[in-house]
Order: sequence, then C-alpha cells, then structure tokens
Amino acid sequence: MKKLLPLAAGLLITGCAMPQTPPQSAASPSAISVDTLKSVTERLSADDFEGRAPSTATEPMVLDYIVSTFRKAGLKPGYKGQWLQEVPTVEITGDHYSPLTVSGAGKPLQFAFGSDYVGVSYRPVPHTALKDAELVFVGYGINAPELGWNDYAGIDMKGKIAVILVNDADYANATEDGPFKGRRMTWYGRWPYKYEEAARQGAAGAIIIHDTFPAAYGWNVVNSSWTGAQYYVKTPQDGMDQTQFNGWLQKPAAEAILKAAGKDLASLTAAAQKAGFRAVPLGLKASVAFDNTVRRSTSHNVVGVLPGTSRPEEAVLYSAHWDHLGRCTPDASGDDICNGAVDNATGVAALAAIAEAESKAGGAARSQVFVALTLEESGLLGSAYYAQDPAVPLDHTVGGVNMDALAPGGRARDYAMIGGDKSDLTALFRKELAAEGLVESAEEGTEKGHYYRSDHFSLAKRGVPMFNLGRGVDLVNGGKAAGEAADADYTQNRYHQPGDEYSADWNWDGIVEDVTLFYRLGRALADSDAWPNWHEGDEFRAIRDASCAKATGGCHK
Repeated sequence: MKKLLPLAAGLLITGCAMPQTPPQSAASPSAISVDTLKSVTERLSADDFEGRAPSTATEPMVLDYIVSTFRKAGLKPGYKGQWLQEVPTVEITGDHYSPLTVSGAGKPLQFAFGSDYVGVSYRPVPHTALKDAELVFVGYGINAPELGWNDYAGIDMKGKIAVILVNDADYANATEDGPFKGRRMTWYGRWPYKYEEAARQGAAGAIIIHDTFPAAYGWNVVNSSWTGAQYYVKTPQDGMDQTQFNGWLQKPAAEAILKAAGKDLASLTAAAQKAGFRAVPLGLKASVAFDNTVRRSTSHNVVGVLPGTSRPEEAVLYSAHWDHLGRCTPDASGDDICNGAVDNATGVAALAAIAEAESKAGGAARSQVFVALTLEESGLLGSAYYAQDPAVPLDHTVGGVNMDALAPGGRARDYAMIGGDKSDLTALFRKELAAEGLVESAEEGTEKGHYYRSDHFSLAKRGVPMFNLGRGVDLVNGGKAAGEAADADYTQNRYHQPGDEYSADWNWDGIVEDVTLFYRLGRALADSDAWPNWHEGDEFRAIRDASCAKATGGCHK
C-alpha cells in the first residue's frame, strides 16, 4: 500500500538544532528546462524499458540512462566515488500455512489462512513455526516515551505473541486533539511501527486485529497485500532481529479468541485508549507454521552530487524513485507494460532538471546530493537502504526534496503539507509559497497516513525531519472542479496501470510549478547554516536529538 494522492509530490526537509540563521528565500532558479522534463520522462517510460522493474534484464539499461542524464546535468559520482549503490534485497514467499490454532480454554479454536488470518516472516528461513506461544493483549502496541505512553510497561514479551489494535488510541476523534493527533494518523498508528516495536520488546510474534474504519481499508486489501511474495531490504542482522511471525486477524476471529479468554474486545479497546493501560495476558497459547521460499537479488540506487562551495561535508538531498511495476495485468488492448510515466519517470526527470538549474546557478554552500532510488514500489526499500548507508551521514544531511508522481496539468493555486506541521521548517515552506504567489491548503484524508507511504519516510524514521508536499486541486484554470476531475481520471484510468504512459499532449505547467518550488526549498537550505528540528513531542524528535548528540560537526552545533 503506497501513495493514494497521484497529484502529490514528497518534500523532505531535515536538520537538528534550532536554526542559527533562518533559511532565506532562495533566488529563483535558472528556468527549469521543460525540454529536460519531457525528454527524460519520455525515455524512462518507453516500452523498451518494460516498466522499469528492478532486478530484471532492463535494469542496466535504465541505470545507464540515468547515469548519463546525471552526468550531462553536471553532477559527479556521489556514492563513495561511484554512481551506483548496490541495494541487496530479500524476497520471501510463504506457503503451506497451517491454521492458526489457539488453545487453553476448552476445545482449541482454529482459524484459516486468508479468510481469518494472514501472516508472514521477516526472517529468511525455510520454515517458520511457533508452538504454544502465549498471547498477550498489548492495546495499541505503542511505546512513546515523549508522550509518557508505554503499552508494554511491566510485561516480558520474550517468546510471546503480541495481540495489537490497529491505528492509535485517539483515532476516533474528529479533530486532531489528543496525544496521537486524533484523526490524523501518526507513525505509532501504522502497522510497520507495531511490528518493529514488538520485535524491540522481544516478542516471538505480533498480530494486529483488523477493523475497517481505523485501518482505513478493508480485509480484502490486507489479504491481497499479505499473501504472495514479500520484499525486504537486507539489514545488518539479515532480519533475524525481527519477530518470527507478523500477521493480521479478522475482527470476529479476535472477538472469539478474547471471549475464550473471558475478555471482551470492546472493553479492552476502551481500556487501551486511556493513559496508564497495562498489557493483559490472555491465558491462551497460539500455534502457527508455514514454509518460506527465499530469493535474494540486488538492485541499485543512482547517486550524483554537486559539491558544496564552503561546507561540502553538509548536504541537502533530492530524491525520486526510478522503479515501477514492469509487466502487469494487460488492459483491454492487450498492453501489459506498466510504463510508469507519471509514477515516477516525472520524478527522475525533475531530479535532472533541478541538477541542471543548480549547476547553472553555481554551487551552494552545502553539497547537494541527487538520488534515483529503486524498489519504492516494493515497500520503500531503496530509500530504506540509502538511509542505512547514506552518501552523506544523516547527522550531516540537512534536508531535501523527494519527488513522486508529478501529475501533468495546469498550475495550482495551493499546496498542502502532507503530515501536517511537524518541524521548524514549516516557516520556510510558507515563505516559499508566498514568494511563488501560492497558498497553503489543508491535507485531505489525514486518517490514512499518507505521510508514511513514500520514500521521504525512510529518512524520517531514522530521525531526519521531513515535509511531504502535495500540489492542490484548485487550478488556476478551471478551479477545484477541474483539479478533482484530473485527479480522479488518473487514479481510475492510469495509476498502476498500462495507461500511465507519456503523451506529447501533456500540459507541463503544473510540473514546472512543482519543480520550481522544490528547487527554492532545497536551495534555501543549501545556502543556509540552519539546522531545524522536529517540534517537541513529535514522534521523531528524540531519534534526531540522539543522532545529533553523537555527531562530530553536522547537526551537533
């Protein structure tokens, strides 16, 4: 599950301490080259690239083209003196699933894979088996020290399975009031956080109770996403520091399990929504087993750099993913190539156009790193690996711009900050909007957690503060009606379909507006000495503070 806003483009801006000198508005760039935007988008979405699937026969062709484009734009090899960063990945496909069996209260309960539960292992092992693991209800499975909230307080989870509620404790609030920002989903409400925290707590397994409203999608989405091949970026521990089993459970199945334990899901949910909740051992044990087919492969990020003139050890990052879906379900004409022109040949084209403009403008004080990322469509894996092994250490990475799915069409009057006001750099964002004659609009669908579904997030979860920026639908020509119609047309007829193809008839005005704004934001940081931070109480503030405290130079000012 990834972005649901095809007009959105991700903006990330990073730093650590309070600004020494607030970033000033950037000078307007040398004109963003429409010819570059067109030519790169057209070439990357051509049929002979077969939809740019990673680790296929066409990947070397794609990489060669991106490298030549970066070199032409004036960049130098940016990753340890090379253009390419290897991204090792692991594909794990589960099969031969047993029922999920729960025992300890009369006749054992059995739940079928697919219809009642789904699950996978993050560990690349041939067989996964949990036998008689204790079940513990851990509320929303959140440990947030900055909020004084710990659902795992006082419980030893070693060898046990955490049973977890979806979303976070105040999701039902219609406003953003509450410790977890109410209706706006935070990182603590996302399923990857819940699995990661269960692993940190030493759990053998973690299973989330699905409920359509707080999840913001039905069981059909869970079932389709969690069956079949799953992709992971290789970590230093090769996944062995994760739980053995991560899964989802249908709500009626969860209710039956809790009833067998003498508990009630509604009552436990109400208790878990209050500060001071303590985990509840259920007195039941669960068993599950399945086989895993493991395949390892390697893809590549492309990294270029424009060195800084006075502080080259500090960097601003520009990123966009180059990969797409490859060959896919044919359309009515028999076309089975998902070309990914909008998603995300346009983003890579924006990298090239900004690099050209930056080269013409002359180097900034700080270095500017340009990264074409792989495996976004497989779960943000290229950016996750880059965040593990960045070209410039994260405590020396000031910020940047992530560009994803820039939609053709006319200029908009407004832009929204996806994720809301999370860092000190909100002021810079608003300053650049004003300089371009634009206004800020409210984010739609805050409960869906769009902020956590694109490549900028891989840096955020490692403490690098980020904005995610979305072009609005209030178009200069046609207003909101025209913008909403264009949005709906792309979503229904082209998004992740063979119809996402380049057209010579595209209107590039809106994309040029996007790229100009991205340039201004990045350049303002690159010429600044500011190190802004997340706001107090933000879920990523403590991570960034700890990173900066250990740094030599960079954000440790």
